[in-house]
Amino acid sequence: MHEIEVGITGESIKLGQFIKLASLVGTGGEAKELIASGAVTVNGEVSTQRGHHLHEGDVVCIEGQCARVVADDDDDYFDEATADDDFDPEKWRNM
Repeated sequence: MHEIEVGITGESIKLGQFIKLASLVGTGGEAKELIASGAVTVNGEVSTQRGHHLHEGDVVCIEGQCARVVADDDDDYFDEATADDDFDPEKWRNM
């Protein structure tokens, strides 16, 4: 069984959103159908609720393809509007 790790921002994500994010399905309609038909498992248990909240460590599988929820700790993000240092964006842009 092949398992990929998919990072999320925040503490949870809904099942329907996650399987689209993980590219386990192509569309929201396909996600809805597969979940309703019982083809989706979360941690080995069938889940038929699109709004089921997933958290870090949960594993979602559809037809042998699995994705694990991981926290996306992207500390490299820089927002110059709220920066609290002497960083000069113009100097950086002109390098």
